[in-house]
Amino acid sequence: MSGLNASLGYFVAAVIFVVTVKILLKKWPRFSFILEFASSFMLVACWLEVQTIVEIGQWAGGLGPDVTVTILFVMMLTHGVICGTASGNPSLTLMKFLQLEAPILSTVLAVAAQFAGAHLGLIVAQYYWSLELTDMHMIKNLMYGQCSTSLMVSMPQGFFTESTCALIFCLIYLKLSRRSAFIRVPLIALLLTFLSYTARQYTSAFMNPSLAYGLTFHCPGNTFTQYAVVYWLGPLTGMMVALLLYVGHIPRIFAKNLLYSQKTRFKVLTQISEKNSI
Repeated sequence: MSGLNASLGYFVAAVIFVVTVKILLKKWPRFSFILEFASSFMLVACWLEVQTIVEIGQWAGGLGPDVTVTILFVMMLTHGVICGTASGNPSLTLMKFLQLEAPILSTVLAVAAQFAGAHLGLIVAQYYWSLELTDMHMIKNLMYGQCSTSLMVSMPQGFFTESTCALIFCLIYLKLSRRSAFIRVPLIALLLTFLSYTARQYTSAFMNPSLAYGLTFHCPGNTFTQYAVVYWLGPLTGMMVALLLYVGHIPRIFAKNLLYSQKTRFKVLTQISEKNSI
């Protein structure tokens, strides 16, 4: 139980850091991309601790699978509530760019900030484990150099898994994008938890290039190219297919609607405008 208490304290510290950054950025809205840095940091730092609980806590700390799944869901829910539109996910950032909702400069800065935040999250987690506050963290510190890769299948299978999960996630994300945060945030957190748990024996369904970079790229067992194809190209492919299916085209690339007729598109836009007026 002491291991779980230490982990909860670690999670709270990560949340306090993100909240502090968010408060400070209210005075400097030009640097809003820094919130993406904090968002990505929180995801990686906290998810690494969840991985520790999954890998070691079940037999060193007596923590069952129900505890780890609950912690992951609460973490995703907290992240969604605190970070809001700052997803900490390069795939979603690029999707906004492809939808003509963000200029290229802010997109590049946001993606760079997300990978920087992921790297810092990894460094902070390593330092936290080195403190060896509990038996669970002592074991994790000793095993760090031999961490278990999240890519448990071949590269083609991994690419298919990540792209399929990203396709499902992005379609639902786009569908919920205009919903109230009270509905959207819990559903997105539940979906991410479900996909991650379902694909745990394949790729863990990160669907987030910077998150995967912080969680598994440093683990032995696969080359950088294999990781990049699965965890970078996979989510990006799934995201682009989802955008194509949802909108009918990719606005940044194609001006013409490739899938839906003008009549259908007008009907969809009318329904959206009616919902917004309500």
